[in-house]
Amino acid sequence: MGRTAGSGIRPTIRMVAAEAGVSTATVSYVMSGRRGEGGPGVSDITVERVRAAAERLGYRPNQAARAIRTGRTNTVILSLTMLSDPWSLSVIEAVQKAAAPLGITPLILGDADWVKVLQSHDADAVFVDAVTPEQQKPLEGLAARGTTLVVFDEQLEAAGFDVIRSVAGPGCTLAVEHLLAGHRKVGCLVPSREGRPPAGQRYEAYTSALAAAGIGLNEDYVGAFDGTTAGAYAATMRLLGRDDRPSALYATTDYAAVSAINAAQRLGLTVGRDVDIIGVGNAIEGERMSPSLSTVGPVDFFERVARLLLKRAVDGGTQVPEVLDFPWQLFVRESAPHRSAANRLY
Repeated sequence: MGRTAGSGIRPTIRMVAAEAGVSTATVSYVMSGRRGEGGPGVSDITVERVRAAAERLGYRPNQAARAIRTGRTNTVILSLTMLSDPWSLSVIEAVQKAAAPLGITPLILGDADWVKVLQSHDADAVFVDAVTPEQQKPLEGLAARGTTLVVFDEQLEAAGFDVIRSVAGPGCTLAVEHLLAGHRKVGCLVPSREGRPPAGQRYEAYTSALAAAGIGLNEDYVGAFDGTTAGAYAATMRLLGRDDRPSALYATTDYAAVSAINAAQRLGLTVGRDVDIIGVGNAIEGERMSPSLSTVGPVDFFERVARLLLKRAVDGGTQVPEVLDFPWQLFVRESAPHRSAANRLY
């Protein structure tokens, strides 16, 4: 029987090797975090045996010594514009789950100036979820300096960094068309700066789908809000509180759709029967909530982004940057179910 974490003895790599019945070199390789599985000559069974022995003994690698030896920080940075957004929370969850077996710690930047932070802080890899035109040159400068970057953007090319490309327009059209198959009074929740009319491809998908269906745009059914969850909630209360309320709502983000469901329930409406609501993004939370959220988005997006980010973290950015493209699809759930022919077009 091996020693346990409560024995009062600080476990060493030699103790883990003895406990697992392998060499210290094998323990070092498995615990190095270079891969999530064994390399040449190290089987998956051996990897699990070593990790189990390390867990029983309470062994933790010396992170400071490892950083000096390998040049790695064993951290990744996630720069996320809006932490309360289910999309951002889905990114965090997927990365945390994939990073834990590698001994890598995700560090979260919420609504921060990532350019300034990355100029003074190192990480093995960085995920950035939004790049403004003013940030493009600093982004290229960071990549040229050697910062390993994975960037979410619909237009950038892989210029020294990986690009996650997920073009929303066609998917948003699917969302509006799904609602129009059962409704003529379809409203829209869209973030918009104060004093400016709604714009962007997600909103254009709404107006174009209405026009294609022969339905004129009713500006009273457009709930522009300030980009916050509270703003989306207030906009929904206004839309659904009308005597001639829309019978369906297209929200241009999942977080706005979640706020809309909360508002509809506050008004005593049954979502999926009294009003249909669909979002955009396919965040993990949407499938788990009740009622589950109908949405459009890419398949396996968060898991694949996490795998790419951590692959870049462990390979030291030595791979050729690539563009990872995601097609979108419709996910029909309880908040906007298919309508029967008898209930359509009201």
